[in-house]
Amino acid sequence: MENRVLKYFLVVAREENITRASEILHISQPALSKQLMQLEEELGAKLFIRGKRNITLTEEGRFLRHRAQEIVDLTEKTERDFRGGIDTLNGEIAIGMGESAASGLIAELIDKFSKEYPDVRFSCYSSHADSIKERIEKGLLDVGILLEPTELSKYDYIRLPVKDRWGALLPAKCPLAQKEYITPEDLKDRHLSVAVRNKDAIKSWLGDAYNEKSFFHTHNLLYNAAMLVDKGMGVAITIDGAVELYKNPNLIFRPLYPEREITTVFVWKKYQVASPTVMKFIEYVRNSI
Repeated sequence: MENRVLKYFLVVAREENITRASEILHISQPALSKQLMQLEEELGAKLFIRGKRNITLTEEGRFLRHRAQEIVDLTEKTERDFRGGIDTLNGEIAIGMGESAASGLIAELIDKFSKEYPDVRFSCYSSHADSIKERIEKGLLDVGILLEPTELSKYDYIRLPVKDRWGALLPAKCPLAQKEYITPEDLKDRHLSVAVRNKDAIKSWLGDAYNEKSFFHTHNLLYNAAMLVDKGMGVAITIDGAVELYKNPNLIFRPLYPEREITTVFVWKKYQVASPTVMKFIEYVRNSI
């Protein structure tokens, strides 16, 4: 598979129309159709369901779209690293982060590092820990910020000097917003939104207050869950560092009691051959904290 053809495939998959895709790619429609058919022959799979006006992906096509995007992203990242020079402090550092108090710390370090090394660029990917770890494993990210607990056997890491507190994000008009702390009993029979990876931990914290209807919604990042809370649809269980990223006067954060704190680690893959620029940034983070 040629990288060029994979890029063609991704544009067609996005546009769902050969004519529009050919205009974007500046190649003729017959030539584009021929490239796609040759790709299907090469893979021995049907990638598209071709309709009169639009085309849609088959199951095999959806699988290839995910894999092709990773291949193209990794190829482009490698090209950027070499264009910058693997022996000089320039190029790009790809970093993955979730929503936590560590985001502010890392942003400050990126700002200071960039002033010392102005030829270095950063690309930031926002997601949850599992997605960030997957992209580090595949070489799509150089470093990542992960909330604990998380499996760290595959990574070198620096534990960051910031902690987040678990709490409840509430509508400001909710009676619970007047309390200093939120207990499991306060949340009994209330609809809760929780991060997917934290369901078991929150269930354990709720104890006897938990029931089968407790979790009405799950999320990976807080933003959309916060919008539901703003509309009166339950309570979101989250961390204070994530709430700080959204300034919404209609919402109030109250910590949980018994208190639960969470730590954060700055990670990179063990035994990886990283560019001098990435290694310099890792060293910079270590020395700064």
